[in-house]
Amino acid sequence: MQPTHPMPYIPGTGMSEDCLVLNIWTTNTTALKPVMFWIHGGGLAVGSIFQTWFNGSVLATHDVVVVSVNYRLGPFGFLYGDREDAPGNVGFYDQLLGLKWVRENIHTFGGDRDQITIFGESAGSWSVSAHILSPLSKGMFKRAIMESGANMYNKDREVVNKTEAMALGKNIAKQLKCNETEDWIQCLRRPDARDILKYENPIGTYPVFGTEFLPIFARQAFNEKKFNTDIDLIAGINQNEGSAYVYYLVKDPNLMTLADFHKALNALDQFCYHNVNVQKVTESYLKGVNTSDSQSLRTALGAVIGDIMLGCPTYMFAKRFAQTVKESQRVYFYELLYASNYFAKQMNCDVKTMGICHGMDLPFVFGLPLINPNDYTTEDKYYSNVVMKMWVKFATNGHMDTDWPQLLNDEPMGAPKVHGLDPKDLSLVLKDPFHETCDGVWADYFL
Repeated sequence: MQPTHPMPYIPGTGMSEDCLVLNIWTTNTTALKPVMFWIHGGGLAVGSIFQTWFNGSVLATHDVVVVSVNYRLGPFGFLYGDREDAPGNVGFYDQLLGLKWVRENIHTFGGDRDQITIFGESAGSWSVSAHILSPLSKGMFKRAIMESGANMYNKDREVVNKTEAMALGKNIAKQLKCNETEDWIQCLRRPDARDILKYENPIGTYPVFGTEFLPIFARQAFNEKKFNTDIDLIAGINQNEGSAYVYYLVKDPNLMTLADFHKALNALDQFCYHNVNVQKVTESYLKGVNTSDSQSLRTALGAVIGDIMLGCPTYMFAKRFAQTVKESQRVYFYELLYASNYFAKQMNCDVKTMGICHGMDLPFVFGLPLINPNDYTTEDKYYSNVVMKMWVKFATNGHMDTDWPQLLNDEPMGAPKVHGLDPKDLSLVLKDPFHETCDGVWADYFL
């Protein structure tokens, strides 16, 4: 059983043994066009290319071929058994298989196999970073766009190491009454897929390093220049990546207390991100905060979650990439400062109290305001066109306009420059915006 996504709460998707498919949008096949290869998000545990958010029809009208790939998720895609038939990261192998198929066949759909840009959001962005790091993906794509996520966490260890990943797999087998003396991988092939899902990792799904697909950590890969260096890169984040995740760590954020803040931060350290300097982080993120006010505490915790989980990994990955590759490779970074109120409401994001939440880039990248024009404002439609044109320009030649400077355009040690994505100022450049956070509080955590 290979699910289109393992959890049934995302509308428009279901479970199927036939999940390894591609969607392709093309306007004509008369001339070869750049290819944009989409990898969906969902924590490597949920999601599908059949979600209505990922309709590539409008994006394809900008003279590109759009392809989206399904891949195995949760324990079906990332269970690790330290053996050939359970190597871990098989969801990434599925994506790679899709890339290989595209390189061999996309000319039939009017696509140029030598002009492939892989792009993804959230876990899709994790996936893009994995292909940048993987020796198995070398030469499979020319450019990459990472939207909110990267496989770059604590400098000393990954979120789940090989020993822990093996234990998680064996625990699923144990819960399903597999005999300890038998082949536990073989035993896991017998139960119904839905039963396996009941016992998947409660802290989420993560890739395993020290494997064929990901032989070394990102930090080591950058230090030793053992990654795919011959590509151009756009990476970026949303202004308030962690605000929606507060609900996963605090029972009632509207009644949040200082004790709740400390409990949540300790949980992040203990169960996911490891070796966090809790005291340093607490002092930094609560500086000047009214710790008697629930909304202020909620905002502060959202900032912590966003920075450690999505923001700083993406930024640090892009920065180390830019410092390591040749000057001929172009590296750009953005921060999204604008959200569609309609789409935010669909995602349970109150823009007034939560800001620019995780996932708010999606409607602009895929032209959703133009697909469903009655639901979106004139400004949403305008800005979606702007974003699509930027993404397509990059996929076409790797260059952005002069009002979007490269991340490290002055010199490798110069102040980073970040393009602020905001329809009210298309030339907005933020100079060194992460100096106090990613390059300050978190610098010795990641590097």
